[in-house]
Amino acid sequence: MSGRSHGPVEPDLSWCHEAVQGVSRTFALTVDVLEEPMASQICVGYLLCRVADTVEDAGHIPPAAQSDVLRTYRRALDPDSDDDIAAFREAVDEWLPAPAERDDDWEVVAEVPTIVATFDELDPEARAAIVPPVVEMVDGMAMFVDRHATEGGLRIDDRDELEQYCYYAAGTVGNLITNLLTRGDVTEDRARRLRDTAEEFGLLLQLVNVSKDVYDDYTEENNVYLPAEWLADEGVDQERVIHPANRESSARVVDRTAEFARSFLDDAQAYIETMPLSNGNTMEAWTVPYLLAVGTLRELSSRPEDALTETGVKISRQEVFAVMSVAGEVGRDSLADLRKTIARTPFHRAVEPAD
Repeated sequence: MSGRSHGPVEPDLSWCHEAVQGVSRTFALTVDVLEEPMASQICVGYLLCRVADTVEDAGHIPPAAQSDVLRTYRRALDPDSDDDIAAFREAVDEWLPAPAERDDDWEVVAEVPTIVATFDELDPEARAAIVPPVVEMVDGMAMFVDRHATEGGLRIDDRDELEQYCYYAAGTVGNLITNLLTRGDVTEDRARRLRDTAEEFGLLLQLVNVSKDVYDDYTEENNVYLPAEWLADEGVDQERVIHPANRESSARVVDRTAEFARSFLDDAQAYIETMPLSNGNTMEAWTVPYLLAVGTLRELSSRPEDALTETGVKISRQEVFAVMSVAGEVGRDSLADLRKTIARTPFHRAVEPAD
């Protein structure tokens, strides 16, 4: 995506859809199989979250400036505040990489006025559903940056703090999705069941990322999400989490973190099975990330040490395509069986070519 001139800012929904493809292939798969209006609402809501995430992960911004920029963003999103998005764009400007050096994430930060102009075109009910979870996410991220300011990156202390961080990073996104799903003709019982499991859906996906991305999180963003307490149980210092001498010990902590992620599988499944298929929502949109998480947990279980090296832990493209090819047919009654199959073996090997 190229940088654009900054005259009067116009909404640009097609640019937003293109931007999601650049910043998250996994989330793009979800947006691609949603229908309107949900596809555009989730797309724009996700980009608003991604701006905060990029600022929070930026190792080149000193912590004090980071939390200032995040709080300016929070005020810009708050309809009751006098600050607008131009104030945030100005605050973040000195930290933006030069246009020629911007990756897709920083292009999204630079183009946030376009995203907000597009957001302003959504219907008022959708805007009211999206803003509170995004504001809560930004508040949480600013709090974590302040809390770990002396370390120059996030260093998670224990299981409770890990869960709290994952809540702000992704449980809030679960709430955003739920706010959009529970508009209109949804029974109070169903809405309550969705709200009871929404955060767990987000926590599962975030904990899978925390488990598989240890190497990249440390080398690229100076963040260690594996809890210090769990690493200490294995005699490992957080600053030496990816050191070859600690590979076996750190791998046990990766395993423990993945096990923590697994504890949210049942609630995440219940969430998908409960969601209404209205306002453009589809089962397929959420079964894909869910089943890919199940597959990633299977791979983590067989080689947790790969999370500590450049190799990384991921499932094959063949399996991704195989999951996507059946996701459209997944019903509430078949999700559990698919989960069992994928937990055991790569899905493209489990299905016969004739299927």
